[in-house]
Amino acid sequence: MGTFQIITDSTADLTPALIRDLDVQVIPLCYMMEGKTYHNIPGGGEMDEPAFYAKLRAGSVSTTTQVNSEEFLHVFTPLLEAGQDVLYIAFSSGLSGTCQSALLARKELKERFPDRKLEVFDSLCASMGEGLLVYHAAKLRQEGKSLEEVLSWLKENALRLCHWFTVDDLNHLKRGGRVSTATALVGTILGIKPVLHVDDEGHLIPVTKVRGRKQSLDALVKRMEDTVEDPAGQMVFISHGDCLDDARYVERQIREKLGVEQVEIGYIGPVIGAHSGPGTVALFFLGKER
Repeated sequence: MGTFQIITDSTADLTPALIRDLDVQVIPLCYMMEGKTYHNIPGGGEMDEPAFYAKLRAGSVSTTTQVNSEEFLHVFTPLLEAGQDVLYIAFSSGLSGTCQSALLARKELKERFPDRKLEVFDSLCASMGEGLLVYHAAKLRQEGKSLEEVLSWLKENALRLCHWFTVDDLNHLKRGGRVSTATALVGTILGIKPVLHVDDEGHLIPVTKVRGRKQSLDALVKRMEDTVEDPAGQMVFISHGDCLDDARYVERQIREKLGVEQVEIGYIGPVIGAHSGPGTVALFFLGKER
């Protein structure tokens, strides 16, 4: 292992096994549901993912909050005091103010610990796209790369981290302002499924629409076919909103059509799932461009 700590947040949707194997620290973000505040702890914690999605399907609404700089001070300070350097890979600034809060904490701590390295990297990624970027950073650290070398790789490659999503229920995107009320209504009636991606500014953007669930899953695979580089030689992540069978369908397609060998499947956690809803499937890989 390298000599610096890699930290990310729970929006990276890394599985507990990956967190352990990569030796990374995850800051649990919070969400509210039915009058209670929960920490999004990977693997379930205060509410596991199936229970969360069951509540959404039953009509409960979940909202999220941003981490403030004090919480980052609480996480970063003990590590710096112990003589460790830190690389924090943050949730996209295009979707949250979390990264800005971390930068405020960094400014204060750099004055207090001038001899320590504390870097905040805006991933411009979400869900297991953020997680896949963390995966690559941790693998480089395992190879003995320095913090500076890992940070340089992130800067050069983050905009090659492709995110392709489809959702099953347009009403969650409507609540988040991603689609209009009229689009959600008509789309629901006609069975229209949007295909979305995260752009170079880290925003979630609708790209196209297809009719039917299977067609929307196939569209994710087609997008990967169009832009992927070396599919057989890279790790691919798939995340899902409590629809494992659909995630496995996408996995089979990319293995058969593209020769992908390494795939990790995980849940979309409650902080992202509050906005995307049950039935979301997302595909993440390195390509020529986003």
